[in-house]
Amino acid sequence: MHFVIMGCGRVGAMLALSLDERGHSVAVIDQEPAAFSRLGRDFAGQTVAGMGFDRATLERARVREAAGFAAVSSGDNSNIIAARVVREEFGVRRVVARIYDPHRAEVYERLGIATVPTVRWASAQVMNRLLPGVPERQYRDVSGTLTMIAAEPHSSWIGTALTEMERVTGSRVVHLTRFGEGELPRPDAHLQQGDRLHLMVPTADLARVETLLSHQRDEDEVRESFDRALRGEQS
Repeated sequence: MHFVIMGCGRVGAMLALSLDERGHSVAVIDQEPAAFSRLGRDFAGQTVAGMGFDRATLERARVREAAGFAAVSSGDNSNIIAARVVREEFGVRRVVARIYDPHRAEVYERLGIATVPTVRWASAQVMNRLLPGVPERQYRDVSGTLTMIAAEPHSSWIGTALTEMERVTGSRVVHLTRFGEGELPRPDAHLQQGDRLHLMVPTADLARVETLLSHQRDEDEVRESFDRALRGEQS
């Protein structure tokens, strides 16, 4: 996949190198050409000098082909403008912006732009929000027995009752993020487009659950769930 990163500071460079090492195509934008020295000689991606919210610059970075865009410069305003341009004018679905101001971050989460406040910033967290289908591991209890993950399940899960998702995955839905706000799900809640689920999973079962959620749901399982619903059985 192709990814575009705006900002070649420490975080931007780490993110670009990580994606490059994973075999992805990467274009890095920065208005200071000297910043590209952080990428080193082995970086196989593209470097583009210019403003990250300038349309011509984004075109040179092949943003129309991008699976994701990360705005990680040092300025909130630049990151916000770039994220909105890329999402609204170029139609890139997975957009992540580095936002220092938590109040602004809340607003942009509601607009569908994933944000990570600088106090808990790390390139690994951006990677989790940028790559499709990769659940984020958020918490592990002291014994290591349970791990909480945040996931945006494959589109085939949309419309599924959360109780049914718990049954299939063997996990517990702790809460969900909907339109940028946390919610405690009601017993009759169903997964909606754009929902981010926060699930408590037995650590030994993580690989199975993460694989289930990030792939197309099994059609036989869907039919069985539908039959159970018709029979009025508890999911």
